Amino acid sequence: MDGVTQELANAQWRKSTLSGDDGSNCVEVAHLSGRRRAVRDSKDRDRPALVFPLTEWTTFLDHVKTDHPA
Repeated sequence: MDGVTQELANAQWRKSTLSGDDGSNCVEVAHLSGRRRAVRDSKDRDRPALVFPLTEWTTFLDHVKTDHPA
């Protein structure tokens, strides 16, 4: 198991506050080393997570919060 895979397996995942209450849109985020962020679908945790550098993650969040297309 490589370092990223192991870090993802041991990550502290938290459900996004913007995920739907009905469980249909559940996204989980984890903080990783190197100031990276990981994102996964909580309904299918066996699928690969997406990993972003903090600068890209921050840009994405800024666009979501201001409702601008990326």
